[in-house]
Amino acid sequence: MGEAVLWGAVAAAPLFVGAVLALLRTWPPRWLGIVLGFGAGALMASIAFELWEEGLDRGGPVPLVAGVALGALSYYIAARILDARAARTKGAAGGGQLAVGALLDGIPEQLVLGIGLASGEPVSIALVVAILVSNLPESIGSAADLLDGGMNRARVLLLWAGVAVLCAAATVAGFALASVTGDVFRSGASGFAAGALLVMLVDSMVPEAQSKAKESTGLATVLGFALAAGLAFAG
Repeated sequence: MGEAVLWGAVAAAPLFVGAVLALLRTWPPRWLGIVLGFGAGALMASIAFELWEEGLDRGGPVPLVAGVALGALSYYIAARILDARAARTKGAAGGGQLAVGALLDGIPEQLVLGIGLASGEPVSIALVVAILVSNLPESIGSAADLLDGGMNRARVLLLWAGVAVLCAAATVAGFALASVTGDVFRSGASGFAAGALLVMLVDSMVPEAQSKAKESTGLATVLGFALAAGLAFAG
């Protein structure tokens, strides 16, 4: 259990660290867009080479595809709720949508991590680095947008601290539930994370990056993809 707590905290920490970095300095919009584009590329690689492959190998296509559909629908509904709330308050929902995406990705992803630890599977250092590469830009971008939208600094920190704690707790929960879950559950959880991420990338993260970084977005995205894919193969 101690190992699950440790690795859960390590995997979730970049979410909070990114929010702190957003508070420590004002990020120029162009640099923020490049960071978001880089993170989007890293998340694309995570979907292709970790979540999808892991889910397919573990449980086959049926639970994986069902998880993808459920994750996509869950994110879509949550994002529309945020849009409606932003419309009422005349605020922007972009930062909140990235936070929801991180939560809907992080919980199932770290559940799978905890189950793997309980099963005696070694932790891939490359995987941990890949999680950092994708989570850090996501939280920087979201926190910066939330600050620009008028949310006070304490609430931004509290929001991302909550996301990080919930994701870390998912690792412990996965460890505890390992004996009553199987490959079908792990496949569905991987699919859920992939589905939520795909909708978030298309609806929020990539458009946000494009609006800020313009012509540099594509290059930053490819570089993020290449780094994360290389780490996945190295692991």
